[in-house]
Amino acid sequence: MTRLIIGAMVRAIGAYPSGWRYPGAHRDPRGDAAVLRRAAEVAERARLDFLFFGDWLATGHDLEYRDPHLVARVDPLSAITYLAGVTERIGLVATVNTTYADPFTVARASASADLLSGGRAALNLVTGSDARSAANHGVDFTHASTVRYDRAVEFQEVLRRLWDSFDDDAIVADAVTGVFLDPDRLHATAFHGEHLRVAGPLNAVRPVQGHLPILHAGLSPSSKLFAAQHADLALVAVSGHDQAIAVREELRSLAFESGRDDRTLKVIAPVLPIIGETREHAQAIADELSELVQIAEDWPGGAPPAFPAARSLAQLSTLVGVDLTGLSPDRAVTPALASSFSDAGQLLVEIVAERTGRAPSGDRPPTLRHLVVAASVNASIVVGTAAEIAAEFAGWGESGAVDGFNVLSAVQPAQFEAFALGVVPELQRLGVFPHAYEGETLREHLGLERPANVHTGDRARLEERLLR
Repeated sequence: MTRLIIGAMVRAIGAYPSGWRYPGAHRDPRGDAAVLRRAAEVAERARLDFLFFGDWLATGHDLEYRDPHLVARVDPLSAITYLAGVTERIGLVATVNTTYADPFTVARASASADLLSGGRAALNLVTGSDARSAANHGVDFTHASTVRYDRAVEFQEVLRRLWDSFDDDAIVADAVTGVFLDPDRLHATAFHGEHLRVAGPLNAVRPVQGHLPILHAGLSPSSKLFAAQHADLALVAVSGHDQAIAVREELRSLAFESGRDDRTLKVIAPVLPIIGETREHAQAIADELSELVQIAEDWPGGAPPAFPAARSLAQLSTLVGVDLTGLSPDRAVTPALASSFSDAGQLLVEIVAERTGRAPSGDRPPTLRHLVVAASVNASIVVGTAAEIAAEFAGWGESGAVDGFNVLSAVQPAQFEAFALGVVPELQRLGVFPHAYEGETLREHLGLERPANVHTGDRARLEERLLR
């Protein structure tokens, strides 16, 4: 069986828009430290490969409704440094925006995190495409967006050159001779690109892993090319199994064409499982989460100005081909109403039935709210028991659709723990996930070799060949 990579995308107040409203959910970011620590301890007991911390460099009233987990959150590099001290084996991934970040600062902080964690840190490199984030950093948004991938390519190269400033044996620390540093094994960065200029060297020793694993997410042509050429893990949000196979094959082909061993590129998909003791229980959880999502019609006088336009009966009307404006969001979708929907509307009805158990012809038909939520909540959702979800994960891995999953939890801590303590043992039973960590570093968890120093790699390889 294929060994899956399983990480957890940590969102302290839950990944579902209404997750923070669910009974028993964590909902106050001022208490995030305790939630993150508990999640890390549970995840490590489950032997998850890594915890993943995304980021967003701006906030506003609109995020309260669209993505409440983005309103206020702990800085990712701070989060992984904090958790390095309370964990021993699990990998820790921090997101960095290459459009706005300073590469020397990032190289130093990440190398330090890797040292402090014993080789368990990684970086998810993203590019900036948000006007508010650009304004927060005093950057011209139009120009930054135009060159963001070119800058990202330079950024990752600078990181590697900075991380490799010291050879592994550069610090001699010989108390007898008084020699602390071998100056021949300390290397200037000397990078002069179109977007970045960095002198170096870095004032931090080479990371335990040599280079931290690099992750990158996205499906645009530029994003896929960047992942194929420079990332160790590509995160791809896909709509289904067939698309996943096609994207993975495309990424592997791009990697091979770029001259790298395409087997070193791992492709993982984000997924939001909703887990119950029975399938009906899981559907009941999904149902309640849907009912707790606010839509525009919940405000009789008009939704707040920042409210997402997609979360409305007006937008649903366009999708289903029937004018639903003016109706109650909790109006039942009867068989007669459903039969008038377009093909897209029929698909939404099927999605709601699969997730919540509600069907137009059943005792509890779906409401218009359920359809709005299914159409507007952008997540790959799977609903079922721990065994059912594990079987689906295993099937995707065995068919070559993905190398693993980055798991979101709708509700913290309940759904996070339902996955770690329920689904993971099922994955282990199926033989697609290990019962114990297979190495000390995150690179070893992921099956990645430790890279040679970019400053001395050619020399080292030549010396190795001469010794044979």
